[in-house]
Amino acid sequence: MLSISGVTKTYDNGVKALNNVNLTIPKGLFGLLGPNGAGKSSLMRTIATLQAADAGTITFDGIDVLSQPNELRRRLGYLPQDFGVYPRVSAYDLLDHLAILKGIANKGERIEAVNALLAHVNLYQHRKNAVSGFSGGMRQRFGIAQALLGNPDLLIVDEPTAGLDPEERNRFHNLLVTLGEEKVIILSTHIVDDVSELCADMAVLGAGEILLQGNPIEVTSNLAGKIWRKTVSMDEAKEIESNMALISKRLFAGRTVVHVLAEEAPEGFESAPTNLEDVYFSTLHKQRLTQPNAVA
Repeated sequence: MLSISGVTKTYDNGVKALNNVNLTIPKGLFGLLGPNGAGKSSLMRTIATLQAADAGTITFDGIDVLSQPNELRRRLGYLPQDFGVYPRVSAYDLLDHLAILKGIANKGERIEAVNALLAHVNLYQHRKNAVSGFSGGMRQRFGIAQALLGNPDLLIVDEPTAGLDPEERNRFHNLLVTLGEEKVIILSTHIVDDVSELCADMAVLGAGEILLQGNPIEVTSNLAGKIWRKTVSMDEAKEIESNMALISKRLFAGRTVVHVLAEEAPEGFESAPTNLEDVYFSTLHKQRLTQPNAVA
C-alpha cells in the first residue's frame, strides 16, 4: 500500500504544484485524473523520488520514500509522460542496457528477463528493430517493458495512452489489467475513459489538490438524477453557461449538446445517463466556483 500524507511542493518560480495532498492507494489499478497543469506529473515525479517534496510524507510497504529513495527505487517501475530513446538502438539492446542500469548484472538472468519482457508486451518479433522507429503504441509498450525490469511492486505510468490509436490503446489497457492483479499501479491521465474502464479506485486532482477520491461506480452513482442535457445552438450554450451550472458541452452531428448540474430538471432539459466524465467535469466546476483564481 502507498500512503501519501500532507505532500506539498512549490517550484522556484513560485508555482505551487502540490498543496497538502493526501492519498491512500491499495494494490491494483488507481486512476489519477486531472487536466493539464493540475499537478499530476509533479506528484508522480515526487513519488518516483525524482524531486523532493517541501513537506509531507510518502510511505510504501514500510519504506519512507522521501528519506529512503534508494529503497523505493529498487521496487519501482516508472513510465514518464515523455519517454526518450537512443537513435538506431534495437529494442533488445536498449532493454538490455536498461537492465544493467537497473542492477541485473548476471548475463544469463538478464537475457531471460529481456526476452520475457519483450514477449510479454508483444514486441519480441520486433526486438532487432530500432525503438526510435516504433509507432507510438509500440514505444509505449516498450516503455512498460523497461518499467517492469526487476519485477517492481509499484508501477507509475504517466499519460500512457495519449496519442494512441484505438487498437493500440485497447492492447495497452489489456496489458495494464494483467499487471494490476499483483502490483500497485498508478495511472495518471486526463483521459476519463481510461480510468472508467480500468480502475477500481480513483482521485481527481486540480490546482495541486485532491478534489475527490472514491470508486468510479460509487462516485458516478452519487450524481444520478442530477445531470441534465439539451441540444442547443452556440448562442444558447453561451446563455446557459452564464445562468446555470454548465459542466460540459460537446458537438454531436453538428449540434451542441450541453450537460448541466441541477437538483431538478431545468426547463427544456432531459435527464442524462451519468458517467465518470460528468463526475470529473462537475468536480472541476465546483473547484472553479470555490477557487476562481485557481489554475486547474
